[in-house]
This record gives sequence, C-alpha cells and structure tokens, in this order.
Amino acid sequence: MRLTTKGRFAVTAMIDLGLHNGSGPVTLAEISGRQKISLSYLEQLFGKLRRHHLVESVRGPGGGYHLARDMGEMSVADIILAVDEPIDATQCGGKENCQDDHKCLTHDLWAALNERIFDYLGSVTLRQLVESQKAKEAALEVGVAQVHDMRATATKRPTTVSA
Repeated sequence: MRLTTKGRFAVTAMIDLGLHNGSGPVTLAEISGRQKISLSYLEQLFGKLRRHHLVESVRGPGGGYHLARDMGEMSVADIILAVDEPIDATQCGGKENCQDDHKCLTHDLWAALNERIFDYLGSVTLRQLVESQKAKEAALEVGVAQVHDMRATATKRPTTVSA
C-alpha cells in the first residue's frame, strides 16, 4: 500500500482542526504554521474535504474552517478517501490485470491486505486521534512542570542555623 503525503497531510490537518474545534474558525495559515504544510497544498486538500462535507468554511474576517460533523463520526478512511488517496496494495489498482492482462499469483493476498487496511482506517475516528494527541500534550506539560519544579528546588541553598 502506498499512502502519499496527500493522505498523511489531510489526516494531520484534520487532527489540528479537531484540536482547535470549538474555538471558532481555524485558518489554513494557522494550520500551515503549526504543521509545516504548504498553504497552497492545504487549500487543495480542504477544497476536497469541504466537497465531501468533512469541513465547512466561514468567509470574511475571522473566517476559516471548522468541522462539518462530529469527530466521532469521521474515520481516517473518510478523510483519506475524501482527498482521492487510493488505499491499494495491488500492482494493478484492483483491475486484476497484473500480469499480461491476468490476475497475478499474489493479487488475492494484496487485495485482502487492502481490505484489512481499509477496515482498520475505517475503525479509527478523528475523535480518537484528537483525544490521543491531547493526552500526549497533557503528559508532556506534566513532565515539563516536574522538570521545572526539580530545577526550582535544586537552586535553593540549604540554610544553616547556629545554636
């Protein structure tokens, strides 16, 4: 299976949008800056995501994008398929003409892999990915706070009391 940057970037951008869901429209420039994805590439991807009713655009000052559906109703497969990303491990694109216009010996193996991959990506929701990312960010913040606290206590000098 070949998953190109189109699918990867679409999923990444949707996670970013999900992380900022509820705080008003998010601009593509903000996503571009945070995720280091070309703005023009995001414009192309979001055009497709909008046409597949995964995001909605808000025009004018303060405009941007927000999710069109609940995050629990959007799977990774929905996002990847919306941006025309094929999920296919076969050499023939599923046409069964792999070898001299006939199905090759391993065609069924790769076709079965396609089904498994698609089933897995269909079972992972945007909500799961967003919640997982929030948990990672929270753990990082706790870890940084602990390091900061340790440094703060390490700089304190013990006081001596004379009797």
